[in-house]
Amino acid sequence: MFAIIKYNGGNVNSVQNALNRLNEKSIITDDFKLIQKADKVIFPGVGEASSTMKLLKEKNLDQLIPKLTQPVLGICLGMQLMCGSNEEGNTEGMGIFDINVKKFPSENIVPHMGWNTISGLKSSLFSEISEGDDFYFVHSYFCELSEFTTSVCDYILPFSATLQKDNFFATQFHPEKSGKIGNQLLKNFLKI
Repeated sequence: MFAIIKYNGGNVNSVQNALNRLNEKSIITDDFKLIQKADKVIFPGVGEASSTMKLLKEKNLDQLIPKLTQPVLGICLGMQLMCGSNEEGNTEGMGIFDINVKKFPSENIVPHMGWNTISGLKSSLFSEISEGDDFYFVHSYFCELSEFTTSVCDYILPFSATLQKDNFFATQFHPEKSGKIGNQLLKNFLKI
């Protein structure tokens, strides 16, 4: 059973619909016990960092998520909140990935929205996915390149398209909105 973490992130239903297409059962919940018992956890996100982090703290989810031992997949804002400092609202994240989240330079076209290619694939998430495959992105902030980077996207500058550390995986793009290639990534996460 998948647990999709419930909070004010805007794409929880899209993630559940993507799992339904793969015939995977999931629940949308903020219940500690259900999240801890889940085989896998997805931490989705569409929203603003500081208000979302405030809500996570009110529900103590900011304490629970870093302690999870099953595979966890952070998506978009979920990925960014798993990092350290975030320039959006001067927000401190959960620090699972010790890297910074920065705003794209304002003189360029922001947000980064639409399909873009990824490269430098270094994760079991990318089985049957190739260099140069396209995923769907919508974001104005990016995770710096680091030792946790498992793929790179280039928009204005190179940034981490995906991260991995121990049982924690994260994607800046939205696999649930990335068609067949996104479904393949979710299938690969199922196998971890």
